[in-house]
Amino acid sequence: MAIFSVYVVNRAGGLIYQADFTQPKTEVEKTFGFPLEPTLKHYDERMVVSFGQRDGIKVGHTVLAINGMPAKGRQLEDGRDILEVVANPENYPIAIKFGRPKLSTNERIMLASMFHSLYAIGCQLSPEQRSSGIECLETDTFKLHCFQTLTGIKFILLTDPKQTGIDTLLKKIYEIYADYALKNPFYSVDMPIRCDLFDTNIQALVEQIDRGGVYAGNA
Repeated sequence: MAIFSVYVVNRAGGLIYQADFTQPKTEVEKTFGFPLEPTLKHYDERMVVSFGQRDGIKVGHTVLAINGMPAKGRQLEDGRDILEVVANPENYPIAIKFGRPKLSTNERIMLASMFHSLYAIGCQLSPEQRSSGIECLETDTFKLHCFQTLTGIKFILLTDPKQTGIDTLLKKIYEIYADYALKNPFYSVDMPIRCDLFDTNIQALVEQIDRGGVYAGNA
């Protein structure tokens, strides 16, 4: 999938829409002997690695499952506390599956607000007047693209670094927003976007791009 996520941020920096089109991949599953290495801790409703990177397991990775049983926060699916399970020598050898953490809703809201502030800082730091602000941030694994409308609404895409035609894609998303959100009589600008037609057309657009096709729109 070339398009990873779509975000829409309102004029005040609030997150009003977000959709993911990929799931975090499992990084590693490993069987350990007692005592457990690495060190785990509870953080923001997740059990994460806090120390002891090894064999592809990195600090910040989340415990996804133990001995095939899914983890839910600090507990396993059967209600057992994860820290108690890994501290008991009788449970070893033990197989633990680790993966990159999925962002919580609160984290997404916070990051959207942070980007809104960075965008404004970018405008102020520019040596030229009327700077557009941050339009693209690039890493080795993804690119962040931002298009701000004249009214101040920001459309943000996370894509594969090799994805092309982003400017056109962002404008297509803006057109979908104008057609299916703004024309909805029950929608007010800057409010969260809760429109089935908007969701459907965003999904169709991403699927068309993934297949290398041309987006035609859905009524």
